[in-house]
Amino acid sequence: MENDALTLPPYALAVLRLLEQEGFEAWLVGGFVRDSLMGRAAADIDIATSAPWQASQALFEQAGLATFETGVAHGTLSVLAGGHTLEVTTFRADGAYSDARHPDEVTFIESIAQDLARRDFTANAIAFHPERGLLDPFGGCDDIARKVLRAVGDPQERFAEDALRILRAVRFASQLGFSIEGETFAAMLAQKGLLGSVAAERVRHELDAFVCGPAVHDALMGCIDIVGQVIGELLPLRGFDQRTPYHIYDVLEHTAYCMENTPATPLVRWAALFHDTGKPEAFSTDKAGVGHFYGHAEASTRIAREAMRRLKFPNALADDVATLVEYHDVIFAATHKSVKRRLRKLGGRTDLLFALAALKRGDALAQAPGSRKRLDLANEIEATLRDIVEAQEAFSLSALAIDGDDLQALGIPPGPQIGRLLDAALSAVIDEEVANDKAALTAFLLPRP
Repeated sequence: MENDALTLPPYALAVLRLLEQEGFEAWLVGGFVRDSLMGRAAADIDIATSAPWQASQALFEQAGLATFETGVAHGTLSVLAGGHTLEVTTFRADGAYSDARHPDEVTFIESIAQDLARRDFTANAIAFHPERGLLDPFGGCDDIARKVLRAVGDPQERFAEDALRILRAVRFASQLGFSIEGETFAAMLAQKGLLGSVAAERVRHELDAFVCGPAVHDALMGCIDIVGQVIGELLPLRGFDQRTPYHIYDVLEHTAYCMENTPATPLVRWAALFHDTGKPEAFSTDKAGVGHFYGHAEASTRIAREAMRRLKFPNALADDVATLVEYHDVIFAATHKSVKRRLRKLGGRTDLLFALAALKRGDALAQAPGSRKRLDLANEIEATLRDIVEAQEAFSLSALAIDGDDLQALGIPPGPQIGRLLDAALSAVIDEEVANDKAALTAFLLPRP
């Protein structure tokens, strides 16, 4: 590759030059180099340097740049330049990893080649310098060109050092569309038990990126034994024949296609992952041998809550995911009345109903070709919802033209009756029995004798 194959942002080049002007060696490393070589948008900038972090800090602050001691125990200093935060890390070699996550000690060295040797995958073990070009001692450029994820050195050692790398591989497979090299994958399977020692928050962070990847179908199908190590509720889905004309895939592959056919947001993708997890326990067959899954949404909701609690998801996200899973199979018309009634059940959350429509669409696209009606209905619900939002139609108490203060001014004492009257007013407006107008609502709620 040509030396100018990568374009450095001016602020990154300025930081690099500051280090070099003091006689230190400095290289761009990590995800920025990998993503730039792939033609992907690259944001996070990591610089590896021969400078001790203390020297880097003094140099940057003298130049008027703010610094933060984010990981100085491992030689990492953050620096704010041009409105962007860069990580600058001293060349290092890692010692033993007794906890399968963090090195017991690090040794600061002066060799970029040795520093690259401690990294996880060859695609991430490439350094770049604007004059010296690419330094690629482990064949990372070829692996990127072939879209292959391969561990640096002995994969058994790499994963024994840091078990989180096993999930990072799954995440990269989903994000980048890479296949995982055979020996690397065999080592992942052999070492997957080490994931039990990784903090739930770190596991969740990797899985958040995994579920949102554009190649999540292939990654989930290929890595189900790894993902199932941390979300065991997914394993019964593999090979589970649904025995219904509405489905052409087993539950796992249906789930994988559903995910890939939904927007790449954590809310919808997590809901898609969990939406059918209750099917194995809810399965029954009729006299003709056709499969049915009565109550599977309730079972799936329970499973989603249990798994997300174990992985320490924020309560708000877990609640929203559970709501989508609970309602994913509920059929309702795409009329304005019906959609507003559903909005009311969702507390007026238009974002949740848009997400539910997206989940229903992904679910339909992952079924048999004959499920076109379900797909059309999901699209119609979304279109109706957009019309309701644009027209500012009332579907929650806050949108009513009358409120509790108005009712008290009309002589209704504070208390439960206020709430009952407002609920009745909202129902009447949604059902188009009365206009959302203060005078009309007053006459409806308090008719004159």
